[in-house]
Amino acid sequence: MVKETDLYPPIKAFLEGQGYTVKAEVGAADLVALRGDDDPLIVELKTRFSLTLFHQGVDRLALADLVYLAVPRGSGRGFQKALTANTALCRRLGLGLLTVRLRDGFVEPHCDPGPYAPRISKPKRQRLLREFSRRVGDPNTGGAARVGRVTAYRQDALRCAAHLAAKGPCRGRDVKDATGVERATEIMRADHYGWFERVGVGVYALTPKGQAGLAAYGTPGA
Repeated sequence: MVKETDLYPPIKAFLEGQGYTVKAEVGAADLVALRGDDDPLIVELKTRFSLTLFHQGVDRLALADLVYLAVPRGSGRGFQKALTANTALCRRLGLGLLTVRLRDGFVEPHCDPGPYAPRISKPKRQRLLREFSRRVGDPNTGGAARVGRVTAYRQDALRCAAHLAAKGPCRGRDVKDATGVERATEIMRADHYGWFERVGVGVYALTPKGQAGLAAYGTPGA
């Protein structure tokens, strides 16, 4: 079973290799390192990512500007996903992050402490605003599961389904003209929900699953 103390020797050696003098359990800090007249460096050790670890890191910023969090290096996609997300969180909090590969003591820095300068992703913001503007009403409840969430795309699919339910099989361009859904043919052709089937060249009909979808969600704006 991995212990926090397993992380200390490799991190101590890593910092001593950079000219630091390292001591453990100084005051509230797991590890404190000093090098000449440089500011002190603090490392908080934990066996895994946790909210407690981030709380401790933020608390240590009252003692030093250079505060690192350290956890064992894991394997697999789950750990890599957590590492990516927690590296981003460390940057936002002004903390550094180290991982330790325990089988050989390899210490890897993933980010260094420093002020966070947020950068807006214009493409992501545009997607957010586009979804907001295209969605009719407020069909979801905040905090609910993402599965079955009503998006603008689903609302467009529901409009197409409602038209087919009322008129029977139709050409894509007729569905577009009747519903105002510009991408009606594309939606029915892609059939992400299993609601549509092609019954002729450019002609689509509603499936039983589509009928069930209409019953479950209703027609947007109706």
